[in-house]
Amino acid sequence: MAHSGGDDGGDHGGLPGYAGHFEAAPGYLDFARYGPPSRDVLAATADALGRSARADHDTVNDLMRADLRARQAAARLAGTDAEHTVLLPNASTGLFQAAFGIRAGIVLVPAADFPANHYPWRRAAAAGLAQPRWLPGPPTPEAVRDALTDDVVALSISAVDFRTGYRADLAALRDIIGPDRLLVTDAMQAFGVAELPWQAADVVVTGGQKWLRASWSTGFAALSDRALERLAPTLTGWTGVDDVALFDDAEHPAAPGAARLSITNLSPVAAAAFAAALDVVESVGVPAIEARVSALVDALITAVRGCGGEILSTTTPARRAGIVSFRLPGTPTATVAKALHTHGVTPTVRPESVRLSPHASTPTSTVDQVTAALESLR
Repeated sequence: MAHSGGDDGGDHGGLPGYAGHFEAAPGYLDFARYGPPSRDVLAATADALGRSARADHDTVNDLMRADLRARQAAARLAGTDAEHTVLLPNASTGLFQAAFGIRAGIVLVPAADFPANHYPWRRAAAAGLAQPRWLPGPPTPEAVRDALTDDVVALSISAVDFRTGYRADLAALRDIIGPDRLLVTDAMQAFGVAELPWQAADVVVTGGQKWLRASWSTGFAALSDRALERLAPTLTGWTGVDDVALFDDAEHPAAPGAARLSITNLSPVAAAAFAAALDVVESVGVPAIEARVSALVDALITAVRGCGGEILSTTTPARRAGIVSFRLPGTPTATVAKALHTHGVTPTVRPESVRLSPHASTPTSTVDQVTAALESLR
């Protein structure tokens, strides 16, 4: 892939050229909330929108081809193929499709998971479909094993927890629930930045606005054959059926592949942006991105602890991803946030904690900015 320009500063841990795709400030540590997109995404968006403004008889069909390019790239990263992959405007759409596709039974869901993995199951239960059973604590294999009963038909979890950065053991969970239950995975805090065995899951959904850095209204779902067999096409729209271009006033059967999750046509501008973002990830590879992020997380944990901070997130290397949550005992989070802002650092600020989430483009010098900010409070 062509280099987009810019200088990686020689401070990016063995990923030469990668940081040059981006313009985010060095102290930006809020990727778990939003990942500023690359120059590649900006260019793809401008190009697609500009072409749409000058539309002729070929334009719409040409722009629509971005859907396939993005699906193919997402499928490669998920270890599947384009027929098992569908573009979505966000992760919630895929989770609602899964929730309303499971007609009956119990679905295990972590009680402390992000609300996007709660409301689909609450709404499905209200509609008389599957019922959620809330798991206390992280979804460890032991906790899931203890909660399994004969009426459990699925497990729905975040691959990485938004609060603690806990990385679910997808392979072990697959073994625990067995081949007769579905594993639904919200990959929002993991996809593109953490190597996980995505093929262990039956439904993998994510949005592109965080770690994939594709901006808003982008995302996809990947479905296993087991999911395609078992999920009823309850929310399938007119673009998710066979013979989609045949308008014969009849109901068409749902498409055989993951396209059945489609409700209507998505923005080809967003698809072009998503394809460009995925190209950047593929150009360096998820393992290299993950290794760089892991090194930064190590450094941030050391820095926070050295300044008297209490780490609230997972610290075990095998079970963590790119999130460092902490608090300074006796110091309000608003005060911590103000100090970080003063030193050019952008964290996520919660009432009970501060969250730092670096990416592979984050320079090592950012750790020094965090240290200086926290030291100023001592």
